[in-house]
Amino acid sequence: MSRFTAPHGDTQSGGRDNALLVAPARATLPAPVGRLTSRGAVVGAVAVLLAATGAPADAVPGAPVVTGAVVNSGHDVIVGTTQNVRFSVTVTGSDDSGLSFADVDLKGPHGGFYTTDAFCETATACTTVFTVNAHLAPGSDDPVDLANANAGTWSVDALVDAGDGESVYAPGVASFGLKRAARLTVNAAPEPVAKGARITVTGKLVRANWDTYRYAGYAGRAVKLQFRPKDSSTYTTVATVNTSATGALRTTVKAVRDGYWRWNFTGSPTTGPAKAAGDYVDVRP
Repeated sequence: MSRFTAPHGDTQSGGRDNALLVAPARATLPAPVGRLTSRGAVVGAVAVLLAATGAPADAVPGAPVVTGAVVNSGHDVIVGTTQNVRFSVTVTGSDDSGLSFADVDLKGPHGGFYTTDAFCETATACTTVFTVNAHLAPGSDDPVDLANANAGTWSVDALVDAGDGESVYAPGVASFGLKRAARLTVNAAPEPVAKGARITVTGKLVRANWDTYRYAGYAGRAVKLQFRPKDSSTYTTVATVNTSATGALRTTVKAVRDGYWRWNFTGSPTTGPAKAAGDYVDVRP
């Protein structure tokens, strides 16, 4: 079962794939209790023994080993303002008796925290599923999981049990980006246009605001203007433009041939990428 702590007075929801983020302004994470504490004691005892003998952790005969973790199939987790986002975390490792159970903690900027657990599906892999959101439930004023300050690079800690009852704790076994979703629009005009005339291409870059549950302009970001000829499937960058204080984009280019114009934002440490759908312009002799 998932383990989490909600602010006093909030309603907790169970289920293996649900976990609640705890931000400093919304709740205080309590000390681990129950099963986690007992296994932590086992790990601590092993650490003391290793310190006394001077032996590395991976040299303990029969001790389980965590070799890595993969989050969301290796992709950033992108969250908007209206939908829950589910993603998996697979912890891999080995032990003579096989891996049996894993607790996985995700830790992010400004106190971001999720936790859940799962039985291992194979002797070498344990997959947990997380559900995150940045929106209010319909008709509810309950606090949401994410705030803008939580966007950025997150780390993965894993506590894994082996079939023979031994445990191993692996802090920082992986990292991933948990980012705010972005959107782009584009409009190229006039259309049709005479060959050699100037085309004005406008648009706007917005991103999810997890504090207000709306999208707002993303200022001061470099966005690529790209063109794809009518008879091609490849876009080529022709200019780079910075967004205004409101996220607006505007530039002019010469009309050379029929084709599609679009804006392309490659993302930032806190915000996911976005591409506008191509806007077709008919260029006439």
